[in-house]
Amino acid sequence: MKVERAVLREIGLELREPFRTRRGTVHHRRVLLLTLEGEGLEGWAECVAGVDASFPETVDTAWRALEEGLLPRVVGRQLTRPEEVLSWGSGLGDHRMALAAVEMAAWDLGARAEGVSLARKLGGERASVEVGVSIGLQPSDARLEEVVAGYLADGYERVKIKIEAGRDVEMLARVRERFPRVRLWADANAAYTLADAPRLRELDALGLELLEQPLAANDLVGHARLQEMLTTPLCLDESIGSEADARRALELGACRVVNLKPGRVGGLTESLRIHDLLHSAGIPIWCGGMLESGIGRAHNLALASLPGFTLPGDISASRRYWVRDIVTPALELSAGRMAVPSAPGIGVTVDLERVRALTVREAVLAAPSAHARTGRKHQGQ
Repeated sequence: MKVERAVLREIGLELREPFRTRRGTVHHRRVLLLTLEGEGLEGWAECVAGVDASFPETVDTAWRALEEGLLPRVVGRQLTRPEEVLSWGSGLGDHRMALAAVEMAAWDLGARAEGVSLARKLGGERASVEVGVSIGLQPSDARLEEVVAGYLADGYERVKIKIEAGRDVEMLARVRERFPRVRLWADANAAYTLADAPRLRELDALGLELLEQPLAANDLVGHARLQEMLTTPLCLDESIGSEADARRALELGACRVVNLKPGRVGGLTESLRIHDLLHSAGIPIWCGGMLESGIGRAHNLALASLPGFTLPGDISASRRYWVRDIVTPALELSAGRMAVPSAPGIGVTVDLERVRALTVREAVLAAPSAHARTGRKHQGQ
């Protein structure tokens, strides 16, 4: 099929409540949405770039890479397989998150053209997947316990809690004491160094299922040394940006679990490669989240239906983050699981009227000229 048109939009979404990690507090999400169109069909995706330098790509750098670099190479070309998009971005630099948006939109478009769900096209095997919830840093231990209790009441059976130095062992011990049977994870977002190993060893007594990304993303050797000191399984997140990273982590023994985020590793094709490698090695995988809207979450649900995803992911229901999502039906939780959309493509309908109302900038590239026509408007107009 020929890619006849691409529409790039930035929308603004307010979170239901602030989400705090050691990198800062998020109240509002600037979200990049991409649509690829061909033969009367649309493929949707979301770019997970952040808003500041703590991310390898920002909304603004990804916008420029898409509008000026990637999309002019895509629009007007024949698309046979989604993975072809990866070679089309060759030579434009490492814009992995921007490239993932194009590639994932191509996967959605291809699945719709075949009349199958994205999960089926990827090789997914489950109609629903187990999910958990990620809880940001709270102002007090008492407030954290209230939040955990609320999510358990909602039906989540696994909770992951953000930690940092000074808000770690004692805080988690209180949660464990109050909720002795909860499946409890901790996420450090690279807040520690190997010198903190004695402190991190204290977590072994709390029965955590895993400790996520305690050290810097580029410190695979340090993670391997730390894993030797701990009984708690280490999970790598930011360290895994490609299949090569995953292979190196396996060789070093740097982790026992991996958090796989398709929007960060360059798309679904690379995610499949990482999945196949880890699954064959017997390493449990789970699908992480990056505060996506329902579009990104639908992609994640499809990926999480693959056999190697044996742990509950950070996908969560629409209302976990958004007062009102941009897809229908809203993604819902039922008995700790979420249904994998089964309609063609990502399997949800984008609320285009709401997307247009939230759009703050837009760029349209159309064949055959592939010249950008950019319109800008203020949110709510």
